[in-house]
Amino acid sequence: MSLVRLASIKDLQESKMMGVTNTDKEILIVNLDGKYHAIGNKCAHKGCKLSNGVLFEESVECPCHGSVFNVKTGKIIKGPTKKPEPVFKVEVKEDQILVDL
Repeated sequence: MSLVRLASIKDLQESKMMGVTNTDKEILIVNLDGKYHAIGNKCAHKGCKLSNGVLFEESVECPCHGSVFNVKTGKIIKGPTKKPEPVFKVEVKEDQILVDL
């Protein structure tokens, strides 16, 4: 396990999301009711960034072609994409958001 600091809890209010890049990984971090979740930030369909999309409840919609993903599980809710997003374990220590990359 390799926990990497990607953000501070001050950077991400409830019901908000943000995209971050760490080396070659694009990560979407989401704050749902004070719990943080991380999935891939690059839609497999055409490579659009999910962080530019719309967050509603536990789902994010890709801004390019409307694929919808569950932000907790990375699973596809609606296509056209055929590939789920990878899920990353998140820990919060003090005020830091750490993601297992």
